[in-house]
Amino acid sequence: MDAKVSAAAASAGTDAAERRVLLLWMVFTGLSIFAAFLLWRYGLIRLMVSSDRTYISSIIAVLYVVTCVHCFWRTRAIAREGEAARDCRAILAAPDGASALAGDARGLPGGLVTDHIKSLVQKAKAQAKGPIDQTLLLRTLADRLRGSNGFGAFVSDTLMKLGLLGTIIGFIIMLAPIATLDAADKVAMKSSMGLMSDGMAVAMYTTLAGLIGSILVRIQYYMLDAATQRVFSDAVVLTETHVTPALERRLGTPLGSPP
Repeated sequence: MDAKVSAAAASAGTDAAERRVLLLWMVFTGLSIFAAFLLWRYGLIRLMVSSDRTYISSIIAVLYVVTCVHCFWRTRAIAREGEAARDCRAILAAPDGASALAGDARGLPGGLVTDHIKSLVQKAKAQAKGPIDQTLLLRTLADRLRGSNGFGAFVSDTLMKLGLLGTIIGFIIMLAPIATLDAADKVAMKSSMGLMSDGMAVAMYTTLAGLIGSILVRIQYYMLDAATQRVFSDAVVLTETHVTPALERRLGTPLGSPP
């Protein structure tokens, strides 16, 4: 009874820890939305959109929103993988937990960590004796857990480069009237100053949008990568302390038979 209570308490604590991953993303996104609302309320976003004739800053904003949706999807998936890994640990840490490995570990909750455990069971069946080396399988698990997390680094770099592209275009717009500038023509001078002002606005707003978007994307995917690393570390500890020792003890016994 005490073992069941402690396992249930540990599972509840770890579930809360995994939900904290989603909570952090929601808090960060909520603060970002609040900041965007304030900028819109004071007309700064409308000023940026109307001043950027290239619409690069608008493209940056749309790409950032799409990336936030992707980050939420990946964060939710990692949170579920973490919960499944904790459930596996609660089952395997029980006094009769080794019996869960019988029948190709079909009794464990679904997930990438469970797939890794099933691969270890299959390897133990094929190996028949000796220690079980899971190095290559752990590399595969790490790649599968990371999934499309690299999309964040790609988008962050893309947003930065879009901002720099807007800077270059803005300076081109700003410097273009200088070649035909006539100091004696006041009307042409006024028109040229207006074009130079427009070019400077394009350069500054696109650079600002690219920098802010890149930084915010980096922060989100840093939290996602940290959560992914925690799930992988838990999987390594789980398999090294509960799975491989049990399989090595049972190498001489058919895995489908009772211990």
